[in-house]
Amino acid sequence: MKNKLIVVIILFVFSISAKAQDPVFTQYFLVPESLNPGFTGFMETTNIGLLHRTQWPDLNFKVDTEYAFYNTWLDEMNSGVGISVLNHRENYTNYNFTQVNLNYAYRVQLNDDWYFRPALEIGFGNKTYGFQNIILSDQINIYSGIISPNSNETLPLRDKVTFFDFSSGMLFNSENSWVGLSLKHLNKPNISFSTIGNVPLGTFLSISAGREVILSDYFYSSFSDDTKLLLTANYMQQAEYNRLDLGTGLVFKNIFWGATAALHPQKRVDESHFLTSVNVFGGLRFDHFKFGCSYDFSTSNIGKTGGVYELSITYQLDLDAKCFGCPNYY
Repeated sequence: MKNKLIVVIILFVFSISAKAQDPVFTQYFLVPESLNPGFTGFMETTNIGLLHRTQWPDLNFKVDTEYAFYNTWLDEMNSGVGISVLNHRENYTNYNFTQVNLNYAYRVQLNDDWYFRPALEIGFGNKTYGFQNIILSDQINIYSGIISPNSNETLPLRDKVTFFDFSSGMLFNSENSWVGLSLKHLNKPNISFSTIGNVPLGTFLSISAGREVILSDYFYSSFSDDTKLLLTANYMQQAEYNRLDLGTGLVFKNIFWGATAALHPQKRVDESHFLTSVNVFGGLRFDHFKFGCSYDFSTSNIGKTGGVYELSITYQLDLDAKCFGCPNYY
């Protein structure tokens, strides 16, 4: 009976974690392809990038995430195409999630100022967990202190899950503004580690918006023409999880910095914090490269976690390519 209870607890924990499977990046506005496939080829040139995130390094449940992408613009097809790889792992349990996505976005000109970019994303995911490391009670001899390699309990578990994933997105943008909507995991793939279970990966909703303001238009004598004020917002919801990020930053020719606030607008329990973290970010541009970093200061009572930090690097092939309303920072 005790063995079966352990199995139930394991399955319950992984079912709960599956409801908030998708990692959320603080620097989503620096690498918007991670949020919405509508940004694929958005710069209308070739872009390559890598984003690393470490969450709670001072706890046993340290989580590392990497997102790498490549996308380019096909002028003859009026389209952007790209590929991305997401890796998400929890160091204490050796849980690992990897997904490869192919993206396609098409550009439609609505009028002189606005464009519409519908997009599709097709992915192949893989989840692994080392259940072979689990020790059940009938393997332990409390008198001799010996742990037997065999158990009489048959676990209906598999240590590897693979699945196909389908997502979509759309983007409206002008020269200095953008509004995007994306829905990930439309097919709700089964990601259960149980051979007889069915745990659908919840649909991830994101609604994001941003605007760049050239400060010299309002303060002519105080700022140069390439100094901008960036305003961003991003609402996300997946199963019971929801989050709203509001941010602002100053963008100069070769350097930028700012801050975002992570909010929990729809609290599920009374103990939840409305403001969950305050996140600062900054970076610089050098030639074709753009470097970014951020750190999240938690406002909850979770204790000493070490916070959350991210490092990013992107490379843009053509610096003369026009960017209609995207967070370009130069």
